[in-house]
Amino acid sequence: MAKYSKKAAAKVARAMKKRKAGTLRSGRSKTKVTSRKQAIAIGLSEARAEGKKVPKKKTVKKASKKTAGKKKAAKKSRKSTKA
Repeated sequence: MAKYSKKAAAKVARAMKKRKAGTLRSGRSKTKVTSRKQAIAIGLSEARAEGKKVPKKKTVKKASKKTAGKKKAAKKSRKSTKA
């Protein structure tokens, strides 16, 4: 079974063409999009908003957030003991 619907793929293709033409704009500020990845994200976001078949956004798990915080704290304490 396909992860993305054909309509979602069409939205991404449209966004990519607009980016190449230099007419794709992003967000409230209407900043010009130059990044390929950002163009794909905009296409998928529009498809999601219309209810097309697109996988959910990836999210950071709580466990990895906790370990990142611990690593940062450990690094900070090491710096203070060196001085």
